[in-house]
Amino acid sequence: MLFWTREEYTKFSEAMMDKPLSFYAFEVLYWCGIREGELLALTPADFDFEKRTLTINKSYQRLNKQDIITTPKTPKSNRVIQIPQFLCDELQDYLKQLYGVEPDSRMFPISKSYLYREMDRGCKQAGVKRIRIHDLRHSHISLLIDMGFTALAIAERVGHESIDITYRYAHLFPTRQVEMADKLDSLKNEKGA
Repeated sequence: MLFWTREEYTKFSEAMMDKPLSFYAFEVLYWCGIREGELLALTPADFDFEKRTLTINKSYQRLNKQDIITTPKTPKSNRVIQIPQFLCDELQDYLKQLYGVEPDSRMFPISKSYLYREMDRGCKQAGVKRIRIHDLRHSHISLLIDMGFTALAIAERVGHESIDITYRYAHLFPTRQVEMADKLDSLKNEKGA
């Protein structure tokens, strides 16, 4: 599993700033940890900028040259996530740049292959390792783990079962294991003293 550190993502995002559509798409993927299909289905109506929330309730795919909007991957994938204020501000700026956008218009009317090409371009320009689009989701999760959030809280945000997060990302929790053992030692020593 590949992921970017925050520093790698920052280099990449700076390289993407010349194309607002690409820049904002990658911002949402990295800072919200949503799936590619969920991103491509987003509409302005999915955002509540006052409450700073994003509702995930659909996914986009292209089948037989048709745009198809479906329900998300799993029942847990239907969720409302809090988004940081800076991202609310960025997305409001982005929406002002769109011509004739309706509440139910796709905000990112692009294809998965467009994102793939932009990922290639940004990685080359920024000099960061090439990861898959889906690895931005892993990058978001690893950032949250690094920030000390629990598997349960992270799972709720990204629409997973917490057990999945715990097993798939256990290798990112090693310091947590040491910290747990040290706290157990402290507890035992307090009581035993």
